[in-house]
Amino acid sequence: MFLTRRRPARGRLADRLPYPDARRGLRAWRRTRPFWGGLLLILGGAELLLVPLSPLTVLVSLGLGGLAAIGIGLALIAAGLFLWFLPHTRHYVSVHALLLSVLAFAATNLGGFVAGTALGIAGSAMGFGWTPVRGGAQDAVPPSRDGQGPRTLAAALPVVLLAALGQSPVREAPEPGGVVAARTPPVVTTTLFAPHGFLVAGVREVPTAGGPVKAMVLRMRSASLTDYRLRTRDGRDELALGADTLDLSGDVTLYLTRFSGCLEGVLCLTFTPDGLPVPPVVPPFVFMTDVRAEQALVTSDSIVTDGLTLEASAT
Repeated sequence: MFLTRRRPARGRLADRLPYPDARRGLRAWRRTRPFWGGLLLILGGAELLLVPLSPLTVLVSLGLGGLAAIGIGLALIAAGLFLWFLPHTRHYVSVHALLLSVLAFAATNLGGFVAGTALGIAGSAMGFGWTPVRGGAQDAVPPSRDGQGPRTLAAALPVVLLAALGQSPVREAPEPGGVVAARTPPVVTTTLFAPHGFLVAGVREVPTAGGPVKAMVLRMRSASLTDYRLRTRDGRDELALGADTLDLSGDVTLYLTRFSGCLEGVLCLTFTPDGLPVPPVVPPFVFMTDVRAEQALVTSDSIVTDGLTLEASAT
């Protein structure tokens, strides 16, 4: 009796399919990058892109939501291509793609009826948790795929980002420069806060007339504020400063004891020095609406206003 070893079904099927060399090369290329994560991002972006352009005029309105869907869809497709052709940028690209996917649910047609958002979140998690092949063998499977490390990272990526909301920043914050702030921080309100080159620099103690206070430090190249209003009450009178627009430029630094507003006009958050909610990477297009801040100190190389008013009322 002779025993013969049966070839795996996969091997028999591979022998029957055409272009074995091309398929082998594609398989080797696919295993050197987060291919499936990029594919899901491209599919999610395409779904977001096609929904507002579909003939479902009863369910879908182009408008602002449709324009946002087109922009976010193109961005997710670009993120998927980055994962394919620049896999070393996977962490940076995946985090931004995750933020865009979550934003798409509120800013577009429910994230392409949830499908686009779901594909974007899944693709971002897979791209973030992917580990490159070690050893250089074409058909080798990355050793870490058998472990739980990348899988845990991929599944926990949204949780990690949410957990970062309660962490204090680690960047070095600048010193206030020996300036003594007012005893009571003025209250600033604005309907639109649009910074450029935004950076969370950390937390510092700012000297005031009543003793040091802990303040968040926000740095930026410039910032534009619309419907700016400042009210201060450090003595007997309350002073109110207003401007239609206020433009800060140069080395702009804000020292804030409290800061609240709606990120992208959608997600409303409150920032405090003890629990500053900041994502690992701050996107460059961040703006906030309905902002209210307690401003201990502000420094800027240049301040330009339009429609400046000053009022005082005795108490």
